[in-house]
Amino acid sequence: MLEGKRIKKSFGEVDVLKGIDIKIEQGEIACILGSSGAGKTTLLQILGSLDKPTEGDVYINGTKLNELSEKEIANFRNKNMGFVFQFHQLLPEFSALENCMLPALIKGDSKKEAEEKAAELLNFLGLSHRLKHKPSQLSGGEKQRVAVTRALINNPLVIFADEPSGNLDSQNQKELMNLFISLKEKFNQTFVIVTHDKTIAEKADRILHIKDGVIVL
Repeated sequence: MLEGKRIKKSFGEVDVLKGIDIKIEQGEIACILGSSGAGKTTLLQILGSLDKPTEGDVYINGTKLNELSEKEIANFRNKNMGFVFQFHQLLPEFSALENCMLPALIKGDSKKEAEEKAAELLNFLGLSHRLKHKPSQLSGGEKQRVAVTRALINNPLVIFADEPSGNLDSQNQKELMNLFISLKEKFNQTFVIVTHDKTIAEKADRILHIKDGVIVL
Protein backbone atom coordinates (compact mmCIF):
# COMPACT_ATOMS: atom_id res chain seq x y z
CA MET A 1 0.00 0.00 0.00
CA LEU A 2 2.94 2.31 0.75
CA GLU A 3 6.19 1.99 -1.15
CA GLY A 4 9.40 3.97 -1.30
CA LYS A 5 11.90 3.21 -4.06
CA ARG A 6 15.59 4.17 -3.95
CA ILE A 7 14.93 7.12 -1.63
CA LYS A 8 17.87 9.45 -1.17
CA LYS A 9 17.97 12.76 0.67
CA SER A 10 20.84 15.19 0.87
CA PHE A 11 21.18 18.50 2.65
CA GLY A 12 24.04 20.24 0.90
CA GLU A 13 26.95 17.82 1.01
CA VAL A 14 25.42 15.74 3.81
CA ASP A 15 23.75 12.53 2.64
CA VAL A 16 21.04 11.71 5.19
CA LEU A 17 19.28 8.91 3.27
CA LYS A 18 21.41 6.81 0.95
CA GLY A 19 19.02 4.75 -1.15
CA ILE A 20 16.15 3.22 0.83
CA ASP A 21 13.60 0.72 -0.48
CA ILE A 22 10.59 0.17 1.77
CA LYS A 23 7.17 -1.48 1.47
CA ILE A 24 4.35 -1.25 4.04
CA GLU A 25 1.22 -3.40 3.71
CA GLN A 26 -2.35 -2.37 4.49
CA GLY A 27 -3.17 -3.02 8.16
CA GLU A 28 0.47 -3.30 9.18
CA ILE A 29 2.12 -1.56 12.12
CA ALA A 30 5.68 -0.89 11.01
CA CYS A 31 8.26 0.72 13.29
CA ILE A 32 11.31 2.51 11.98
CA LEU A 33 13.85 2.12 14.75
CA GLY A 34 17.12 3.99 14.98
CA SER A 35 19.26 6.30 17.06
CA SER A 36 19.14 10.08 16.86
CA GLY A 37 20.54 11.29 13.56
CA ALA A 38 20.06 7.98 11.74
CA GLY A 39 17.62 9.51 9.25
CA LYS A 40 14.37 7.99 10.51
CA THR A 41 12.40 11.26 10.83
CA THR A 42 13.62 12.42 7.42
CA LEU A 43 12.39 9.14 5.93
CA LEU A 44 9.02 9.49 7.66
CA GLN A 45 8.59 13.05 6.36
CA ILE A 46 9.34 11.93 2.80
CA LEU A 47 6.97 8.96 2.99
CA GLY A 48 4.31 11.30 4.39
CA SER A 49 4.86 13.91 1.63
CA LEU A 50 6.01 16.56 4.12
CA ASP A 51 9.36 16.66 2.33
CA LYS A 52 10.64 15.62 -1.09
CA PRO A 53 13.44 13.15 -1.75
CA THR A 54 16.56 14.24 -3.57
CA GLU A 55 16.16 11.04 -5.56
CA GLY A 56 13.63 8.21 -5.59
CA ASP A 57 9.85 7.74 -5.66
CA VAL A 58 7.04 7.34 -3.14
CA TYR A 59 3.78 5.55 -3.93
CA ILE A 60 0.67 5.38 -1.76
CA ASN A 61 -2.08 3.04 -2.95
CA GLY A 62 -0.66 3.30 -6.46
CA THR A 63 -0.44 7.10 -6.56
CA LYS A 64 3.04 8.42 -7.31
CA LEU A 65 3.45 11.40 -5.01
CA ASN A 66 6.37 12.84 -6.98
CA GLU A 67 4.08 13.56 -9.94
CA LEU A 68 1.56 15.62 -7.95
CA SER A 69 1.55 19.41 -7.74
CA GLU A 70 1.87 21.08 -4.34
CA LYS A 71 -1.90 21.63 -4.23
CA GLU A 72 -2.61 18.05 -5.27
CA ILE A 73 -0.20 16.71 -2.65
CA ALA A 74 -1.86 18.83 0.06
CA ASN A 75 -5.31 17.50 -0.90
CA PHE A 76 -4.05 13.92 -1.11
CA ARG A 77 -2.35 14.22 2.27
CA ASN A 78 -5.48 15.62 3.91
CA LYS A 79 -7.69 12.80 2.61
CA ASN A 80 -5.31 9.84 2.87
CA MET A 81 -2.79 10.46 5.65
CA GLY A 82 -2.89 11.16 9.35
CA PHE A 83 -0.04 12.44 11.51
CA VAL A 84 0.79 12.07 15.20
CA PHE A 85 3.75 14.01 16.59
CA GLN A 86 5.68 13.86 19.85
CA PHE A 87 4.40 17.23 21.10
CA HIS A 88 0.79 16.76 19.97
CA GLN A 89 0.61 20.00 17.90
CA LEU A 90 -2.86 20.80 19.22
CA LEU A 91 -4.15 24.36 18.83
CA PRO A 92 -4.39 25.77 22.38
CA GLU A 93 -7.39 28.02 21.76
CA PHE A 94 -9.57 25.15 20.49
CA SER A 95 -11.28 22.38 22.45
CA ALA A 96 -10.44 18.70 21.98
CA LEU A 97 -13.51 18.33 19.75
CA GLU A 98 -12.60 21.37 17.65
CA ASN A 99 -8.98 20.24 17.22
CA CYS A 100 -10.18 16.89 15.92
CA MET A 101 -12.69 18.46 13.53
CA LEU A 102 -10.15 20.58 11.65
CA PRO A 103 -8.92 18.04 9.04
CA ALA A 104 -12.52 17.08 8.23
CA LEU A 105 -13.51 20.73 7.78
CA ILE A 106 -10.49 21.28 5.53
CA LYS A 107 -11.55 18.26 3.47
CA GLY A 108 -14.96 19.85 2.96
CA ASP A 109 -17.20 18.13 5.50
CA SER A 110 -19.97 20.22 7.00
CA LYS A 111 -19.55 21.38 10.58
CA LYS A 112 -22.26 18.91 11.68
CA GLU A 113 -20.58 15.98 9.90
CA ALA A 114 -17.15 16.85 11.29
CA GLU A 115 -18.51 17.28 14.81
CA GLU A 116 -20.33 13.95 14.73
CA LYS A 117 -17.27 12.05 13.45
CA ALA A 118 -14.94 13.71 15.96
CA ALA A 119 -17.29 13.04 18.88
CA GLU A 120 -17.69 9.38 17.86
CA LEU A 121 -13.93 8.85 17.63
CA LEU A 122 -13.20 10.68 20.88
CA ASN A 123 -15.80 8.49 22.56
CA PHE A 124 -14.16 5.37 21.08
CA LEU A 125 -10.82 6.51 22.47
CA GLY A 126 -12.32 7.06 25.93
CA LEU A 127 -12.49 10.86 25.84
CA SER A 128 -16.23 11.50 25.71
CA HIS A 129 -15.93 13.46 28.99
CA ARG A 130 -13.22 15.73 27.53
CA LEU A 131 -14.88 17.05 24.35
CA LYS A 132 -15.03 20.68 25.48
CA HIS A 133 -11.70 20.74 27.31
CA LYS A 134 -8.82 22.72 25.86
CA PRO A 135 -5.31 21.20 25.61
CA SER A 136 -4.13 22.98 28.75
CA GLN A 137 -6.83 21.08 30.69
CA LEU A 138 -5.74 17.64 29.41
CA SER A 139 -3.07 15.24 30.64
CA GLY A 140 -0.20 14.22 28.34
CA GLY A 141 -1.86 10.91 27.55
CA GLU A 142 -5.19 12.61 26.81
CA LYS A 143 -3.53 15.13 24.50
CA GLN A 144 -1.94 12.31 22.54
CA ARG A 145 -5.30 10.53 22.23
CA VAL A 146 -6.82 13.75 20.87
CA ALA A 147 -3.94 13.90 18.37
CA VAL A 148 -4.66 10.29 17.34
CA THR A 149 -8.34 11.13 16.90
CA ARG A 150 -7.43 14.10 14.70
CA ALA A 151 -5.22 11.80 12.62
CA LEU A 152 -8.09 9.31 12.20
CA ILE A 153 -10.88 11.76 11.38
CA ASN A 154 -10.65 11.43 7.58
CA ASN A 155 -10.30 7.63 7.64
CA PRO A 156 -6.74 7.77 6.26
CA LEU A 157 -4.93 5.02 4.41
CA VAL A 158 -1.95 5.42 6.72
CA ILE A 159 -1.03 7.18 9.95
CA PHE A 160 2.53 8.43 10.35
CA ALA A 161 3.68 8.79 13.95
CA ASP A 162 6.96 10.56 14.79
CA GLU A 163 8.18 9.61 18.29
CA PRO A 164 4.55 9.55 19.50
CA SER A 165 5.51 8.18 22.92
CA GLY A 166 8.53 10.41 23.43
CA ASN A 167 6.72 12.88 25.69
CA LEU A 168 4.77 10.27 27.70
CA ASP A 169 5.48 8.33 30.87
CA SER A 170 5.90 4.54 30.70
CA GLN A 171 2.25 3.79 31.47
CA ASN A 172 0.94 6.15 28.79
CA GLN A 173 3.52 4.81 26.33
CA LYS A 174 2.12 1.32 26.85
CA GLU A 175 -1.47 2.54 26.53
CA LEU A 176 -0.69 4.44 23.31
CA MET A 177 0.80 1.39 21.62
CA ASN A 178 -2.13 -0.74 22.79
CA LEU A 179 -4.41 1.89 21.24
CA PHE A 180 -2.59 1.61 17.90
CA ILE A 181 -2.98 -2.17 18.04
CA SER A 182 -6.72 -1.91 18.78
CA LEU A 183 -7.16 0.53 15.87
CA LYS A 184 -5.39 -1.89 13.58
CA GLU A 185 -7.61 -4.74 14.72
CA LYS A 186 -10.88 -2.75 14.51
CA PHE A 187 -10.26 -0.62 11.40
CA ASN A 188 -7.35 -2.43 9.66
CA GLN A 189 -5.48 0.84 10.16
CA THR A 190 -1.92 1.11 8.85
CA PHE A 191 0.75 2.77 10.99
CA VAL A 192 4.31 3.83 10.24
CA ILE A 193 5.96 4.75 13.53
CA VAL A 194 9.36 6.35 14.02
CA THR A 195 10.84 5.66 17.43
CA HIS A 196 14.03 4.96 19.32
CA ASP A 197 12.03 3.14 22.02
CA LYS A 198 12.53 -0.62 21.71
CA THR A 199 9.62 -1.38 24.05
CA ILE A 200 7.28 0.38 21.60
CA ALA A 201 8.87 -1.23 18.55
CA GLU A 202 8.60 -4.75 20.00
CA LYS A 203 4.79 -4.58 19.75
CA ALA A 204 4.86 -3.70 16.04
CA ASP A 205 4.26 -6.20 13.26
CA ARG A 206 7.62 -5.36 11.76
CA ILE A 207 10.72 -3.41 12.77
CA LEU A 208 12.86 -1.63 10.20
CA HIS A 209 16.26 -0.68 11.58
CA ILE A 210 17.82 2.42 10.07
CA LYS A 211 21.47 3.29 10.58
CA ASP A 212 23.53 5.95 8.81
CA GLY A 213 20.80 6.53 6.24
CA VAL A 214 20.21 2.92 5.18
CA ILE A 215 17.95 0.07 6.28
CA VAL A 216 20.01 -2.64 7.97
CA LEU A 217 19.10 -6.24 8.81
